[in-house]
Order: sequence, then structure tokens, then C-alpha cells
Amino acid sequence: MNFPDYGFTRSFENVELEQLIERVTEALKTVGFGVLNRIDMHTNLEKSGGTKVPPYVILGACSANFALQAITAEPWIGLLLPCNVLVREVADGKLAVSLANPAKLFTAVNNPSMEPLAKEVGQRLQAVLERI
Repeated sequence: MNFPDYGFTRSFENVELEQLIERVTEALKTVGFGVLNRIDMHTNLEKSGGTKVPPYVILGACSANFALQAITAEPWIGLLLPCNVLVREVADGKLAVSLANPAKLFTAVNNPSMEPLAKEVGQRLQAVLERI
């Protein structure tokens, strides 16, 4: 399976969706992030239009320290926050966790002072995948 280059992705087998989300949430905590929100797209799509899609959950992850640094350096950065974490079914019984790569996303900002922050946040988010 091809995964996007604008995120960090790892696939998982033999794990239930809720168990994996719990593991992701705990791994985020170990690198200083919390989950601000959860969007169950598969549930919302089914309720709003009757369309069934495989499990697809978006978690909004945030570190208050990094968010403050980002907002201070680039006041409009809120358009790209929080850091999105996607947990979805990619094949029958196989799930994937993807975390947005800040270095790729922040290129749209065109603010060189954001580069070190994006790199540090990206390293922490990559560490999440290793800790799940």
C-alpha cells in the first residue's frame, strides 16, 4: 500500500480500532501531546448521508508549548492546527495510523522561522509511531 509523503504512517494488524486509538493517545502523551478532539468520520458520514465507509477517525493532537511557539511565530498558523492524526482501516482487518508531517504542511506558510519548530514537532510525531 502506498502511503502519502505528507504524513508519517504505520500499519497494524490484529488490533481493534478503539484499542489502537487508545494506544495512539497514550503514545502522544509520552511526547508531550494531548488529544483535543475526535472526529469519527465513518459515523458522521453514515448519519448525514447514509454512506457507509470503513472506520476513519481523525484525532486533533496538540502540545500547548509547541502551539504557543507556532502562534507567536506565525499568527495565522491556526489554519493548520491542531496536528491531525488519522486512524483508519486500509484493508480488511488492517488499520493504519498516519500523523501529518509538519515540515511538509508548513511549507505553505513560507516562514523560515517555523522550520526548526516543524522539524522538532515532526520528530516527536514520528516517535509516536515507534511507541504504539
